[in-house]
Amino acid sequence: MKELNLKKTQKLLSRIMEFELAGVVRYTHYSLMVSGPNRIPIVQFMKQQASESLLHASQAGEILTGLGGHPSLRVADLDESYKHTMRDILEESAAHEKRALTIYKELLDVVTDRSVYIEEFARTQIAQEEMHGLELRKMLRDIGVGTTPHPDAPKHLHEHDDDGDDDHEQDDEQPKKKDKKKKKGD
Repeated sequence: MKELNLKKTQKLLSRIMEFELAGVVRYTHYSLMVSGPNRIPIVQFMKQQASESLLHASQAGEILTGLGGHPSLRVADLDESYKHTMRDILEESAAHEKRALTIYKELLDVVTDRSVYIEEFARTQIAQEEMHGLELRKMLRDIGVGTTPHPDAPKHLHEHDDDGDDDHEQDDEQPKKKDKKKKKGD
């Protein structure tokens, strides 16, 4: 086994800790800002994400201190978009998970073939972050973000509507109104 680059590993673990603690703040904030008919399950999801972020920060901190490092009291920078629609919250959450995935992959690159324990920790975290990304994509699918209709779906579902509202019923009614107007003019 190759020798572990202690300083690099400690630095990444500290960065992970700061990032995961920022996740606690982010997801707690989102759980408070969610509104609308799907509020309750989304609030539960966000609270679960906040708890999981705290657990991940603690796990990274335990490894860091085990390696002789000193955990930072900092929290990674958080940007406030002041956008709190369900779509915005889920998109920002997906972006956060993607950044977390990148940091864990950096850790994996540094520890592979150098520490089985830290390598397994990184792999487990990567798997969880990938799973979170998939969950968020599924949640966004219901809102119509980043989705492609199934190839067997009716043709009108393949057309893209950029106005962001859910007006499938209106779209279905509009052709009928036009047909009625044509009949009246004949």
